[in-house]
Amino acid sequence: MSTTTSPVLTDLIPASRVKDTALVMGGTALLAVTSQILVPLWFTPVPLSLATFSVLLVGAALGPLRGGLSMGLYMVLGLVGVPVFAGFSSGAASASFGYILGYVLAGIAVGFLARRAADRRVLSAFAMAVVGSALIYAVGVPWLMISLGVGVREGLMLGLVPFLIGDAIKAVLASAVLPAAWKLVGGAPR
Repeated sequence: MSTTTSPVLTDLIPASRVKDTALVMGGTALLAVTSQILVPLWFTPVPLSLATFSVLLVGAALGPLRGGLSMGLYMVLGLVGVPVFAGFSSGAASASFGYILGYVLAGIAVGFLARRAADRRVLSAFAMAVVGSALIYAVGVPWLMISLGVGVREGLMLGLVPFLIGDAIKAVLASAVLPAAWKLVGGAPR
């Protein structure tokens, strides 16, 4: 992984404020749609959804600023009552809102790593996806624990353990999709 700044996928599109706005809004829309592709789990208030996969892809494709703005816009829309969160919900009162806060951090971090060419090779893209997922959990699980008034063990059983296999699959998919996208557009691995 390079320590210098590299372009992200969307930097290949000619720069303009209109482009940046459209990309941020498009990333938000993708996240809102994939948040609705979910499997409710009867034993936890946190549903299994494709939202985290979108966070990884959007963050990597848009970079830290636009990726963070895209996740932030998603969060703000939900906070003001637009039903964009999983199950067409909104607001900060749910036990799963901490994961949405984590989306913002993950979008920025994944974008930062993509700016350092972590999205160009399978192994570094996988590590980037693991970092993004870990940041989502780092905020989501404590929020869930406080919201439900449970301890660490129960918090991990409700907010982490049931999602590890799915997130591992999403990380593998992201680590395949991102380098393949770079090959498709003719970008050389760095």
